[in-house]
Amino acid sequence: MKVHERLDAWIEAHFDEQLRFLQEVVRVPTDTPPGNNAPHAERTAELLAGFGFEAERHPVPDAQVQAAGLTSITNLIVRRSYGEGRTIALNAHGDVVPPGEGWTHDPYGGEIVDGRLYGRAAAVSKSDFATFTFAVRALESLGLPLKGKVELHFTYDEEFGGELGPGWLLARGLTRPDLLIAAGFSYEIVTAHNGCLQMEVTVHGKMAHAAIPHTGVDALQGALTLLKALYARNQHYRTITSAVRGIEHPYLNVGRIEGGTNTNVVPGKVVFKLDRRMIPEEDPVEVEAELKRVIGDAAAGVPGITVEIRRLLLAHALKPLPGSAALVHALKKHAEAVFGEPIPTMGSPLYTDVRLYCERGIPAVIYGAGPRSVLESNAKRADEHIVLDDLQRATRVIARTLHELLS
Repeated sequence: MKVHERLDAWIEAHFDEQLRFLQEVVRVPTDTPPGNNAPHAERTAELLAGFGFEAERHPVPDAQVQAAGLTSITNLIVRRSYGEGRTIALNAHGDVVPPGEGWTHDPYGGEIVDGRLYGRAAAVSKSDFATFTFAVRALESLGLPLKGKVELHFTYDEEFGGELGPGWLLARGLTRPDLLIAAGFSYEIVTAHNGCLQMEVTVHGKMAHAAIPHTGVDALQGALTLLKALYARNQHYRTITSAVRGIEHPYLNVGRIEGGTNTNVVPGKVVFKLDRRMIPEEDPVEVEAELKRVIGDAAAGVPGITVEIRRLLLAHALKPLPGSAALVHALKKHAEAVFGEPIPTMGSPLYTDVRLYCERGIPAVIYGAGPRSVLESNAKRADEHIVLDDLQRATRVIARTLHELLS
């Protein structure tokens, strides 16, 4: 039996075990916020120990975690050494947005119905806890000589930017892989993605009784003026196109607004948070300066208000490094063989913590278990799920790729 056939056969024979592992990691909530993610890391480490994989626990100090608006983080590293050679890391994140409303399946049940496993993070990206773990187990089942090392990085800060996840591990020298494959979807290999700038804008007015509104300054009306100016920029952004396949144009979204004290009070303060997605060709410094200019010009036209602007996140775009060619070649070859169709190399409008590896010169690509789009998986929406066929086939692709790169 050929090597690929042996890998495929092992994965198929152990697929029920892989599904039970995925169900277990889905069943431990990792809602972020509040971001109490250390219990999930502990449970994952226990499950990995059952496979003979020792997971190093790297807790982030409480003060740093709380300063970032989270509750607890323990990042995990599993190191598997096969001899001298390059180190390939596989990274997936366990933190995820809260379930929200509209579910017809228990978001933390891990239910399997009609060939799909349902649950929050079932697709993004706890599925790749299972993909990567069982691909490594399949590889080791061969008992063949290999050259190099594999590391599993299971981290817990992607939703807030990754600085306390991969960024924290890399900054402390706890890992320095030569190549990285990060959690993704099965029908595309992502080598580039958007950057993201998030800002908090506070509009100050003057509170007053609603019966005598002329004695105050309405912060909400001021905020509306700013929001109108900001959203108008989206028309301009549509004229700026990216040369990267899969990425279209920049865009701006305001995801949260809060303010005021009561219905009968002129609001004295309104706070809103915006998200500006940047295509790889854009300069983040110029983007931030432009937004501040738009906000400042709009505020100048509203007498009595003042504005504070605070940067929440600056995530640089992912751009391919020359060393990523080996990853792309191997993944593309094996994915096309397993899925029986062309697998394109492209960009994504998302942003991920993969950029943190590339910022340190580590070539990285995004590939894992999932459908053709974020929309199909219901990621960050009700009834998020992974198609079981995609999970098994992606595991086969990763196992074959690791074998090629480490042989």
